[in-house]
Amino acid sequence: MTTTTPLTWVGLDRRAQRNEVGAITALLLAATEEERLALAKDVEAGIKNADRDGWWRGDTSPTPGHALAVIGCMPTAAKAAALLLRGNMRNWSAVKPRLFMEIAQARELPWLGELGQRLAARTPVRERWNNDWPFAVTLLRAGDAEPPVTEGVVRAWVEGLLRPSGRGAPQPPLSVRMRDDPFLPVLLPAVFTFDGLGADLLSDSWQESGPQFPPVVAHLVAEGTLERKTVLDLTVDRLVRGDTPHCLRPFTLLHDALAPSLDEMSSHALDYARLLAEAPGAVAGMAQKVLRAVDEAGRLELETLLDTSAATLARKEKTLVKAQLGWLEKVSRRESGRAGEVLETVAVAFGHPALDVQDRALTLIGKRIGDLDPAAVARLADAAAALAGDLPGRAAALFGTVVEAEPAELPELPPPAPPAAMPAPIATPAELAEEVAALVHEPTAIRWERVLAGLVTLNTTAGPAALATALQPVLDRYPGDFEENTWNRSKPLLHLGVAIRSAIGTDKPGGLWLWLVTSLRTAWQDGRRGGVDSAIVPTPDGVLALRVAETVTQLTSTMVPLLMATPTHVTGSLDAAVLLDRLRRAESEGWQPWPVDFEQALLRLPRVTDPAVAAGAATLTSPAGRQFAAWLADGGLPDPVSTRFQQEPARRGYTWYSPVGRRVVAALTPARGGGLRLERQLLTIAPGPHPEEFPSAFHDAGDVLAMVLPHHREVTAAWALPELAAMTDQEQREGAAVLPLLAECSGPVGPALAYAVAYALTARYQESRIAAVDAFLTLAAGPPPALAAGPARATEAARAAEPALPGGAAPFAGAVGAAVADLSADATLKLSRLVPALAEAYRAGAAVAVWEVLATALPTMLASPQRGLPDLLELASQVAGSVHAHTEIPGLAEVASRPGSSRLIKEAKRLQTVLTP
Repeated sequence: MTTTTPLTWVGLDRRAQRNEVGAITALLLAATEEERLALAKDVEAGIKNADRDGWWRGDTSPTPGHALAVIGCMPTAAKAAALLLRGNMRNWSAVKPRLFMEIAQARELPWLGELGQRLAARTPVRERWNNDWPFAVTLLRAGDAEPPVTEGVVRAWVEGLLRPSGRGAPQPPLSVRMRDDPFLPVLLPAVFTFDGLGADLLSDSWQESGPQFPPVVAHLVAEGTLERKTVLDLTVDRLVRGDTPHCLRPFTLLHDALAPSLDEMSSHALDYARLLAEAPGAVAGMAQKVLRAVDEAGRLELETLLDTSAATLARKEKTLVKAQLGWLEKVSRRESGRAGEVLETVAVAFGHPALDVQDRALTLIGKRIGDLDPAAVARLADAAAALAGDLPGRAAALFGTVVEAEPAELPELPPPAPPAAMPAPIATPAELAEEVAALVHEPTAIRWERVLAGLVTLNTTAGPAALATALQPVLDRYPGDFEENTWNRSKPLLHLGVAIRSAIGTDKPGGLWLWLVTSLRTAWQDGRRGGVDSAIVPTPDGVLALRVAETVTQLTSTMVPLLMATPTHVTGSLDAAVLLDRLRRAESEGWQPWPVDFEQALLRLPRVTDPAVAAGAATLTSPAGRQFAAWLADGGLPDPVSTRFQQEPARRGYTWYSPVGRRVVAALTPARGGGLRLERQLLTIAPGPHPEEFPSAFHDAGDVLAMVLPHHREVTAAWALPELAAMTDQEQREGAAVLPLLAECSGPVGPALAYAVAYALTARYQESRIAAVDAFLTLAAGPPPALAAGPARATEAARAAEPALPGGAAPFAGAVGAAVADLSADATLKLSRLVPALAEAYRAGAAVAVWEVLATALPTMLASPQRGLPDLLELASQVAGSVHAHTEIPGLAEVASRPGSSRLIKEAKRLQTVLTP
């Protein structure tokens, strides 16, 4: 007698936990349909309660057996999909499709296609590397259903076509896979619909033959599998709607592979005209060739050509613009009766930013001017007012008029403004808790200052109990940051955690506390931070960590109600009048500032002081008050000697990256002995003989670094310079964010800041060059009004307070020009990056500063030309004309007088003409 195991949820669940999929399949197949349907509610409840019951807890995921139970018992596709798509069932597709289909066919389910559609509709857009889509395909094909046309489905379908999974088995060619795919008519049109999907079509471009999608689609069109008109229309429409150049590339290749006929090109003429005017360069170049073929066949309206040309001639791509000018020249000869209209369109190029484009347009018009009526010539003469460089004089001779170039419509640099004030102080323990939590995710210098000031003040006003209620949950939420581990012993956040726990009474002095005390004592007695026995890094940003360590040791013992060093401005500057008020309060209440905090306060004072503040400081009687008065009387911190230091490449064996070549950094030497305890280490840099590889000390702490010495930006630049140099000579990405901050600070510009700007202007990444241009513009605008200097002492006082550095420092732009010349001598700087950056600064209104850079750098560059020098000379002609420069550039006349017609000689002649009219 044979006994049958009853079909129960407990039995299925137990076997599923043991991954006995064969036994589950046998149970489900042996049961009747009524028994399977009767168990549906138990299966549903068991899966929904799985988290609560515990089989889903821990590292164990649901097994395929549970998915088999779903397909074997659920009455509808909706219920089956709802369970399979639950969060705790997301590995349902790990089950073998054979078992799945065996159960489904035994049940004769009519809703397999619907289930496939429901599962496919949930295919994620970005996570296409799972088994969901292949499994859904099996269900769709079994149910003879079409897939939903979603972005996730289309991307997964494309991925499956281009990279089929066959467990190493040979796969038929892509053309065969696409031809045999039942979903091709439904999903292929959608490939042209979703933005960004073109990048997926390039996923096989690593092959020597390049991406396969374009030629295969063209092949299917040629054999008649796909309708040619539909595919061509979809391709042109995709290009017209636009996308990134990378994503449009496969569609451009497909267009070329289709090789449209003249009739097909003519029918899309307006689309190609739009592409020529608006599309990315590669697509526009393709459209230009197509339109030119249509025009040469006499099938392009002249009005369409002229309208499109006017927009095309304003594009930045010089190759595209010059080709358009050549086309228009040919049209002007062909359409002699309408030559005036054509040449007036050519004159649009007079406003192009490239002088060689303007030159070509003027030359073209000069060839045809004899065929024009006087009215057309007059209009062209008016348009010539937009010419720049040496071209206005040539235009005057050509048109027989006096042509005065219109001044370039460049914005003037706004007058420098004082830096913004610091945000309001933290007022409550709850607000402090929010800022501490935010500090974990974004440890900015401004937030650090507010948190330290708020912790000290609220420890006195609110008390430890209120702080504990607000801050303990934050400490508990981020144990990796506020509790000691192997990687964070020197992190200020860990030290802040020690300070908070000390304040709220939950932490007794221990090993870390003693280490911080020892580090603080060493720094205070010897003026030394860093070393194996110190929790504080030796670099300037270590001053913040030192202040946090001081908070740890002083917060519960001295109970000062406020910090002295909290800045008044976001640059880190501290108003001397505010510090005077804080010291007066300390004297009246009978307490002394913390030593490190007070020294940081002195280092943040502006270079210019209101005499009334100095007089008030002289009346103070406490030790700190007398030190403050003496500091103001002596003129504050003297600038250190900053000198250029050249590091040579180290000799080494094979490396997987290119070793660093010559690098220019800066050495710092204090201008005096003694001084503050923090002073000597901050103002001393002795670079090694070889460049540091991949420096990264300040990538995430540039603002902290800048706030230590906000009125001595040359010092900060010297510390940051290796990282800024690495953005060019090692093509690192981070580091440039500190430059705009330094530009907003004050102090003389020496070799460190000059080389920092020069390196950053030619950094590998565009965002770094943008930061460099921002800094350049701020520096070109001049120093901000002197802070706390009284109403009558603003910019002039600030300028007077910024003498040249000891050892001699050139003015800002000249110093940057000298650095550019030095670094270009061995091609450390790429002119292809420098020219656009300087052009952007010029267009933003810094024409005078840009000309100073060029006038200083060009003599060296002319002596040893490198690629890109003609573009730099062209920019120099534009800038020189706008500032009416008549500077003699050594070496320029020699290059301009050489025989030949190279672009270098041509641009040298142009600049020489502009400088010596």
